[in-house]
Amino acid sequence: MKIAVLAGDGIGPEIVAQAVQVLEALRSDGLKFELESGLLGGCAVDATGEPFPEATRKLVAAADAVLLGAVGGPQYDTLSREQRPERGLLAIRKALNLFANLRPAVLYPELVNASTLKPEVVAGLDILIVRELTGDIYFGEPRGIEWRNGQRVGFNTMIYSEVEIRRIAHVAFRAARKRSHRLCSVDKMNVLECTQLWREVVVETAVEYPDVELSHMLVDNAAMQLVRNPRQFDVIVTGNMFGDILSDEASMLTGSIGMLPSASLDDKNKGLYEPIHGSAPDIAGKDMANPLATILSVAMMLRYTFSQETAAARIEDAVKKVLAQGYRTGDIYESGMKKVGTTGMGGAVLANL
Repeated sequence: MKIAVLAGDGIGPEIVAQAVQVLEALRSDGLKFELESGLLGGCAVDATGEPFPEATRKLVAAADAVLLGAVGGPQYDTLSREQRPERGLLAIRKALNLFANLRPAVLYPELVNASTLKPEVVAGLDILIVRELTGDIYFGEPRGIEWRNGQRVGFNTMIYSEVEIRRIAHVAFRAARKRSHRLCSVDKMNVLECTQLWREVVVETAVEYPDVELSHMLVDNAAMQLVRNPRQFDVIVTGNMFGDILSDEASMLTGSIGMLPSASLDDKNKGLYEPIHGSAPDIAGKDMANPLATILSVAMMLRYTFSQETAAARIEDAVKKVLAQGYRTGDIYESGMKKVGTTGMGGAVLANL
């Protein structure tokens, strides 16, 4: 198993270090893997002038999977758009054709009071958001800022092809089959022709999955329903921009964005695995970041790319035990618990492995 490790910026190196320790601990299970590090994001700009340098491009192309920390920071905000760290993230997704982003939002029983919603609303929450990742308004052309009639005008293009919609729909339907056989497709077909096509193609694809109950919801209503009655959802499939927003909203239902992993997959299950939170430069280097989302991303890697279900479950069980034992980083801390830092939480997971 060849794994490219891209620690990135901000808290990225700290949380990735803890995840790598957990991965190394599984060598005793007979897992054989090679780790090789590379640069992506702001650190790559600092070293090479590019957010996704050619050396990293070659590294990730040769790897079976990629483990990523986070990219970005305020010191890069004044750079040209092509040099910004986030462009590196978009570029690696496009280069590896990582079109399917899986974002689980699971509320652990021990964290029910950490959610900003009432326990009776969120207890037992277990949602999977399937987000299309390489199309939509983030990649559509034409795009830019130009002068028109004496003023600046910014424009982006929302565009999806039938093929792009159909392939992400298949991923979502297959995921629903492994869960509760329910799929909700989110769009804005009442005003956007692009998402009218989205709904039509999803409906056509549903014929191949008669055992899955398909429903549809407009994105503004879906955003409201996620805070009104989130447990009505099981699997949600949606486009790139809507998925970006809804998955972050769903993350806070679980108590902290620091708890949620993600997988971005190609059509052969090669994947990039990362926590869904950002680089948090305000706490970088302070041993305060929650590494659990990154550690759980390793579990997703072992499950989806390498089909190592036993090892994946071991990691997830260790995280559950750590929470049951009362260990908490600052983002999920409540009175009476054992407050620890990044290394302390990583060490607790290792102990439970």
